[in-house]
Amino acid sequence: MAFVAIWMAGWWITEAVNIFFTSLLPLVAFPLLGIMDMKETAPSYTNEIIFLFIGGFLIAFTLEKWNLHKRMALFLLLKIGATPSRLLLGFMTASYFLSMWIVNTATTMMLLPATMAVIGQIEDQTGKRDNKMATGFLLGLAYASSIGGTATVIGTAPNMAFMGFYNSNFPNLPAVNFTNWILFSLPVSLTFFALCFQVLRYRFLRHMKHTTISMDTCRMQYQQLGRMSYEEKSITAVFFATVLLWFFRQDIVLGSFTIPGWSGFLPVGGFIKDSTIAMIASCVLYLFPSRQRKGEGLLTWDQVQRIPFGIIFLFGGGFALANGITESGLSEWLTEHLKNLSGNWTPFQVVVTLCVFMTFFTELTSNTASTYLMLPILLSISAQFKASPLIFMVPVVLSASYAFMLPVATPPNTIVFGSERISMRDMTRTGLILNIIGVVLNVLAIFTLAKWLWQI
Repeated sequence: MAFVAIWMAGWWITEAVNIFFTSLLPLVAFPLLGIMDMKETAPSYTNEIIFLFIGGFLIAFTLEKWNLHKRMALFLLLKIGATPSRLLLGFMTASYFLSMWIVNTATTMMLLPATMAVIGQIEDQTGKRDNKMATGFLLGLAYASSIGGTATVIGTAPNMAFMGFYNSNFPNLPAVNFTNWILFSLPVSLTFFALCFQVLRYRFLRHMKHTTISMDTCRMQYQQLGRMSYEEKSITAVFFATVLLWFFRQDIVLGSFTIPGWSGFLPVGGFIKDSTIAMIASCVLYLFPSRQRKGEGLLTWDQVQRIPFGIIFLFGGGFALANGITESGLSEWLTEHLKNLSGNWTPFQVVVTLCVFMTFFTELTSNTASTYLMLPILLSISAQFKASPLIFMVPVVLSASYAFMLPVATPPNTIVFGSERISMRDMTRTGLILNIIGVVLNVLAIFTLAKWLWQI
């Protein structure tokens, strides 16, 4: 099992083989090496969390099909923008909010043309090419997308990978779900978002403090959308209903105050999971008829076929890897050899070290792959301390999405760097500042907010 884990880690880190294909290795290696048979390995690729991911994708595809995501983004820009600083805030807010529900790669690609158009409009008004201003806008777009993805459990793959791993390994502890995740991560991500905005504004927009910008391009694009259609209103209703059902599914405990969850009032409440709600929403969108296109639903099979099966294989491979490490006894071996940590290190020191490692490790590899590689190790480390495993796992999982230095660190970084308006020096220096802020923020949050919210 250790050999298979190192083999997969090597291919994931170097990308010598496509990372999605690497995720299929357990289906071959586990039966041949006697770790787990196919009957035990295959269900990892249909884990409940995968259907939460699929449901989230289908909701996002429906938003895109009817241009509702574009309407949201342009509306925010028109309400916030006027000066370069406020425009930066507008783009970052749109990117942050959309990435809570849509994969950050899609969010960045959707907003990039609008961002470049506004940059061009500003340069036309000022009469000069301003790479400093362009860098601030483009980095803001990418960074806000990565930060926004951590706010919800469906916003980014590492969050869902952690949720599936934790819930399966700690069935006797309160489960991680949409509600308790967002209650913790939303304040953390909003704080990071505000700090990121201030860093970018200070580094790249100080020279434009007194500049006022015309919003003609954004206003024209927004007017071209016209009034909200029946389809857009219907999708909005389904979208907000889904979020509310996720949020209030289980009891919400705020200190000594508890808000009862709606699933507790149903005779089959225990059978309903966040993934169930995601699939219900997908079915409603598929069956709900469109007025503009007769015979079609709001969601069509064409959108369903866009589901990225590579990511699903990556999820499955990660779950299979984690199961193999447990079933083979490798996790017990790791636990035995990590015992000295409990005597020499405090939980605080371990968390800081792990967050720093994860942040800079993810600069070089897929954040989902690095999360899957670290989760079994975190499981072994947490077993050495008389503390909740959440203390070690949550900040490290968040750190996987807080890599801002290199173009290869995250897809949003790669996309905006491809505009050729950002220098490697600017991305590296700004990213290093944000990497450090991310580590400090994660550590502080897990030892303050999480202790109060989760009673750990």
